[in-house]
Amino acid sequence: MTRSFTLVDVLLVLVFLSNAPWAARGNSCCKQTNSGEIRPHSVSITEFGAVGDGSTLNTKAFQNAIFYLNSFADKGGAKLFVPAGRWLTGSFDLISHLTLWLDKDAVILGSTNSYDWPVVDPLPSYGRGRELPGGRHRSLIYGRNLTDVIITGNNGIIDGQGDIWWNWFRNGSLNYTRPHLVELMNSTGVVISNLTFLNSPFWTIHPVYCSQVTIQNVTILAPLDSPNTDGIDPDSSDNVCIEDCYISTGDDLIAIKSGWDEYGIAYGRPSTNITIHRLIGETQRSAGIAIGSEMSGGVSQVYAENLQFSNSSTGILIKTSPGRGGYVRDIYISNVTLVDVDIAIRFIGHYGEHPDEFYDPKVLPSIGRITVKNVIGENIKFAGLLEGIEGDKFLDVCLSNITLHGTSDSPWNCSYIQGYSDLVYPETCEPLEAIITPEHYSDCYHLSSHLWSSRNQNRGAWLQSW
Repeated sequence: MTRSFTLVDVLLVLVFLSNAPWAARGNSCCKQTNSGEIRPHSVSITEFGAVGDGSTLNTKAFQNAIFYLNSFADKGGAKLFVPAGRWLTGSFDLISHLTLWLDKDAVILGSTNSYDWPVVDPLPSYGRGRELPGGRHRSLIYGRNLTDVIITGNNGIIDGQGDIWWNWFRNGSLNYTRPHLVELMNSTGVVISNLTFLNSPFWTIHPVYCSQVTIQNVTILAPLDSPNTDGIDPDSSDNVCIEDCYISTGDDLIAIKSGWDEYGIAYGRPSTNITIHRLIGETQRSAGIAIGSEMSGGVSQVYAENLQFSNSSTGILIKTSPGRGGYVRDIYISNVTLVDVDIAIRFIGHYGEHPDEFYDPKVLPSIGRITVKNVIGENIKFAGLLEGIEGDKFLDVCLSNITLHGTSDSPWNCSYIQGYSDLVYPETCEPLEAIITPEHYSDCYHLSSHLWSSRNQNRGAWLQSW
């Protein structure tokens, strides 16, 4: 039986992070955020009758407080303060120009009654619930069509109490797709920072159809065997910046998505300009950073640097399938440390199921201009399993300055792949044996002449950027 994360587990993780040699924060790569902005109006959830005993349901208190604060939206916005206590609640909506602030010892607890998580329509880019036909349960903290919304605090906790949902999922008793912990739709100017998220029923943080999203200094925890508890899933969103996060869950730590098969193609909103810096974590079932498999609206301009993954199934993963359509292009992943990882780099051309029988298997994805550089790994089973699609090669895959100490006699396995490599150990597979030269700079995304000036430097010098 899966054991949920508890407050004791959180404290142990925080102590570990504070004492780790890489715990010092680097310079922010995100545009300056306003998570500490002082709102001119502020109320406490206790002013609306909330009781922080862990058993009193406070959904009405949250709803009433936010309804009241809506009157200040055009007067500089407002802050809803959640003090120390254990605040049980069902799903509630946020509003524009709002700061939801959790005190250091505040815990928002998701109700274990499914009726407290209303069923809403499926996302148009998915056409149905991700797990089941029809609708889906709404996230615990939810918002749509918002501007300037901040979810932050002094490392308070939002706990979805997902174990009951995981059990319902495993025994097949759900009628609708499980809820996320936080979902914001069609929103702009979103900041999520300085909080701990525990035990999400499904994906943890899901910005979908959003712009200008910053997620900083968050810890996301769920048991390593919990089903589909992704950490952060930017979905058909642009200008997203994620940095200084620790994630340990039962699925992808970060998965970049953009809709599912014919529904994602028709909706046509890509995920683009996604920046990820200083991500640390583990996942025994999936990947540290993933793209797809729902990528039918397209994914491009992803920049991920300074990543550390351990005790995990896969480091870097791109997953798609015939019928997805869309594209994955202009991806740059650099400065990666892997320890005890089964597969360092993995591309899967035939992954996952389809929403219904109406998808067109002849609609193929376009995958290309993928650069991975400056990677070191210890105790790696396979350096790379790179599987494209017959008749639809993954093109311009560029690997540079990669050293992976592994255990397999066949560290690379490649099919329907074309690309280049330089300074890769163990020696890469035949489709990637062509050496990167200046004439390939236009093929290899985000590589330039600095590659050549760095060839004679210490192979580990880039670690100084931590």
